[in-house]
Amino acid sequence: MKKIITLALVAFFAMQVNAQESDTKTKPAEAVKPAIPAAPAEDVLGLKEIEFDFGKIPQGKPVTHVFEVKNVGKDSLKIVTVQASCGCTTPEWEHDKAIAPKGSTKINVGYNAAAAGPFTKFITITYNGTLTKQITIKGEVWQTPAASAPENKATQDLKNN
Repeated sequence: MKKIITLALVAFFAMQVNAQESDTKTKPAEAVKPAIPAAPAEDVLGLKEIEFDFGKIPQGKPVTHVFEVKNVGKDSLKIVTVQASCGCTTPEWEHDKAIAPKGSTKINVGYNAAAAGPFTKFITITYNGTLTKQITIKGEVWQTPAASAPENKATQDLKNN
């Protein structure tokens, strides 16, 4: 029984070695062809600015900024979608509009300044199928007082005079 197991193991290892040797022998040495990178698609979407800083803004006061988009290519440009990184940022643009070469359009980005503190929000523009560009808005929201200002009693004195 020992001889049969030993013989089976030797046969198994012999087949493994033979398989590895024959694998390298049967495959002809192929010339390694370098991968040819695909030509980059012409970038037709030009932006006057890619980031806008609102600076300090009061809490509870929504703000907006308009990003200008220009077609700098030779073919028409179509903005497929404009998507914000969160629900507090709302982009608006002309849907289903083809922008001719050298033409332009605008993307209006609104931000709801509900939470106090610094913010940075990213907006992704998808155009001409699957091409994308990203624009950014940022700033700092300062917390407004919870109560209104106290009444100025000195105004009563002015009315009496």
